[in-house]
Amino acid sequence: MQLRFKDLKLGWRQTWLADCVRELNQELAERGIPVRPHAWLSSEWFSPSNTPGIAIPFYLAHPRLMRLERKMIIDVEGGTHAECMRILRHETGHVIQHAYALHRDRRWRRLFGRSSTRYPSYYRPDPASRNFVQHLRLWYAQSHPDEDFAETFAVWLTPRSNWRKRYEGWPALKKLQYVDELMAEIGERRQVVKQRKELEPLRSLRTTLGEHYRKKLQHYSVDTPRAYDRDLMRIFSSDPRHRHSLPAANFIRRHRAEFRRLISKWTGEYQLTLDTVLDAMIERCREMKLRAAGADRQLRTDFLILLTAKTVHSLYSPLRRQWVAL
Repeated sequence: MQLRFKDLKLGWRQTWLADCVRELNQELAERGIPVRPHAWLSSEWFSPSNTPGIAIPFYLAHPRLMRLERKMIIDVEGGTHAECMRILRHETGHVIQHAYALHRDRRWRRLFGRSSTRYPSYYRPDPASRNFVQHLRLWYAQSHPDEDFAETFAVWLTPRSNWRKRYEGWPALKKLQYVDELMAEIGERRQVVKQRKELEPLRSLRTTLGEHYRKKLQHYSVDTPRAYDRDLMRIFSSDPRHRHSLPAANFIRRHRAEFRRLISKWTGEYQLTLDTVLDAMIERCREMKLRAAGADRQLRTDFLILLTAKTVHSLYSPLRRQWVAL
């Protein structure tokens, strides 16, 4: 954990990432798009506005670092071939937008909004909205006009996505049709951003792994010391009659991996954020001396409903921290 990023001496071209980048370029070629994004390793996923390239997080370049990421963050963002391709297509949307300055087009602004809009410190997604495509987790298209375009492009580029049928009747279909028309003529446009640069490459970063993960853990954490007391008392019991029942803290701890995995799957929330909430709940159950009185199956169901409802509700909260910007 004391190693600096620059001392990792990692490359991506001899790893499985090379196959992903090659597949991405093949998809672009098949669609007649001339841009081929260059790639480099950095601390996280991002695509700068001043170069047609994509930064890939360092941990994907080595199995040991992927295990470290999973241990520290629980999720390994982009850690499977399918998920890596989803993110690469999204980032390529940013590359295409900036390479051709598409945000200057009047129709682009009418459909997606103004690219100059300041990125918010938080956003309130509407899971039921049909104005946006659904690609990455947490309804990310709703966070900013640039992300809306990148997500729309990614859905359009994905092979066999069947977007015409999938989004039939959705207002978002107009955005997909616009991208389809735009990409058919993109080769005739002048590329305004061409120079290949590497912003914040791994070899230049002096941050240590320990410093990186301390900052990342703080970013994902949620402060909920007593927020769920009333709900926990509805599910578990403090009645002395149930003093021989399993402590509620032990019950949650026993099932936490299942709870975390299922709720992340249902809501799109990051598992690490859910884990911090579960830690807070375990601590409060211990302090209030709550017991898991009743049938295990019913208690699991009740707890899953509680945590799912609270998680979805938190997506609308103005107190919610901003999620990692892709």
